[in-house]
Amino acid sequence: MDISGILNVDNEPGATSFQVVSFVRKRSGVRRVGHAGTLDPAATGVLLVCLGQASRISEYLMDLPKTYRGTITLGTTTTTYDAEGAVVATGDASGVTEAMVREALNAFVGEISQTPPAYSAVKVDGQRAYRMARKGQPVTLKARPVRVYRIEVLRFEPPAGEVEVECAKGTYIRSLANDLGQALGCGAHLSALRRTHVGPFTVEDALTRDDLEKAFGDGTWTESVLPMDY
Repeated sequence: MDISGILNVDNEPGATSFQVVSFVRKRSGVRRVGHAGTLDPAATGVLLVCLGQASRISEYLMDLPKTYRGTITLGTTTTTYDAEGAVVATGDASGVTEAMVREALNAFVGEISQTPPAYSAVKVDGQRAYRMARKGQPVTLKARPVRVYRIEVLRFEPPAGEVEVECAKGTYIRSLANDLGQALGCGAHLSALRRTHVGPFTVEDALTRDDLEKAFGDGTWTESVLPMDY
């Protein structure tokens, strides 16, 4: 089928970006399908799926600013910097106040130096870092510059707080959570994450898996394909 455009998909928990792409390719009949920016399997929200000629603009879509809502839990550090990993350290977060959290987060706004998690898709000598980490191989990743436009604390109910982060590509919210824990001296990890915006694409307008199943079933899915100049 010769269709080009973008599907704004609300990725469900546990589904990898590759699985979403495979599902769309199989059900749509379009041979060339890709995505514009990986989501961790534990994360939900906006995943842009590019069909046909739209695969050529995926790099431009990845350059768009992104907004996330995440829950950071203080007092526990994990191997993956999120709730999927094994606990490697615990700390006392009982004395941490919302004011302390806000002040610490201010240091991460602007152009900052950030080290990606060992369990990430970053390549090391041609291999994905997470594959090396799962095999128990040592993974050394270099810090790199990323840009965070803003961070807002939406709520703070110790030991967890919900934040909204607007950032540029390459920013790991998991690393942000881990770095916050280090700054506060108690450790922390990311316990939930949802991508709410990618440029003009919003999660409110995104299609859920059920929406896609229904649309593919009744043949109306092409009506949801956005043109490349969207």
